[in-house]
Order: sequence, then structure tokens, then C-alpha cells
Amino acid sequence: MLDVTDATFETDVLELSDRVPVVVDLWAPWCGPCRTLGPILEKVVEATGGKVELVKVNVDENPRISATFQVQSIPAVYALSGRQVVDGFIGALPEPQVTAFVERLAPQPSEADLLVAAGDELSLRRALELQADHPMAVVGLARILLDRGEPGEALELLARIPETAESRQLAAEARLASQEVAVPADGVDGLLDDLLTKVKEDEGARQEFLDLLVTLGPDDPRTARYRKELAARLF
Repeated sequence: MLDVTDATFETDVLELSDRVPVVVDLWAPWCGPCRTLGPILEKVVEATGGKVELVKVNVDENPRISATFQVQSIPAVYALSGRQVVDGFIGALPEPQVTAFVERLAPQPSEADLLVAAGDELSLRRALELQADHPMAVVGLARILLDRGEPGEALELLARIPETAESRQLAAEARLASQEVAVPADGVDGLLDDLLTKVKEDEGARQEFLDLLVTLGPDDPRTARYRKELAARLF
């Protein structure tokens, strides 16, 4: 759930609606029915598991958005998909009606989605026959292949989808596995220190260094430190 302003409307509502249906809740702090409706909307939209997104607009602070929707009374709720208003209502509806409103927006699971939910290799492969770039099927099958010691096929699969944090992690693990990278006895720090001496001239060493940092994760303090050292070596 996002609080949207006149300045962020283009990115947080219009652009987002190109990817997923967006419910816009127009409200104000002094509006009693708004305080009743708000938690219901949050609960119902959260239950979609990301198939629908919710944004909130304080009409007192964002007159341009209010004018765009020609708001005359609040709460006012509009649903956008592909940058177009596709549904809406005025006033504080009871939860069953809000649920029905949101469910009309949520895309129904495809056959590939249902196969992915099963989670086994056969189902994931069948899902990819139906939708070759199904993100969850790609990631799920890549993990199975990587755990089984088949990093090459995992990398081929991951190349089908746009990079995410999860796919980046899997790809890094797969590249390291395919190169049979062994962490020395003194730990990954020793390996990273050794690779630092090669990263400027050796593209393979640079990729291995970056992959090791990805596997460490962003919360590991070594990640930020070694990225700074890499930048110093390269620039």
C-alpha cells in the first residue's frame, strides 16, 4: 500500500497499472467513512497476494489528483488497469461488496499458474510448455536443477525472464557451480581478496567476484565493503 501524491501519481499509479490492477482510495483525515473503509480495502487487497495493488490519496493535500478523478465526495474508490479507469464506487461499502469489487479486478490463475502451484518438476516443465517465460515456473525449476547439480540448464532457463533479486541470486549460484568455484579454507574473504587482484584485466574474475558478492547478500557488511574496493580497482 502506497501513499500517492500529485508528484508521484504518474509512476505510482499510471505506470503501475500497466503491470497490475491498481485500486485508488481517495480519502481525507476528517472523513469518518474513509476511516471505516480504509482498513477493509487494505485487508481485501492484501488477500490477493499482489494480484491487485492499493494506493491512497489524501485529497486535501493533492488537488491535482482530485481534479483528475473529478472527486465530489469521499471516500471515492477507482480501479485502474492499463492507465484507464475500469471500475469504481463512492461511499463506504461493507466488506463483502468491497471483496467482490476487488475480486473482479484480480486476474484468474491460468493453467500454468496452477501447475506452478504444484511445485514439482514435472508440473513446472509443463507450465513452461504453456508459457515459456512464466517467472515463477522458471525460478522454481531453476532451483530444482541447481540443487540437482545441473547449473547449465538453470542458467538457460533464467535467461528467459527479466532479472529480479531472486533470479539474480540463482544465476550467480549457477555460474559459480558451473565453474566449480571452491571456497578456500580461509573462507570467501580470501577468495575475494585474490580475485580483486585480477578484476581489472580479467572479465571472468570480475564476474566471479560479483557472483560471490550476490551470494553473500546485501545485508552482509562485506558486500558493501568489497563493492567499494572493486570500484576503486576499476576506476
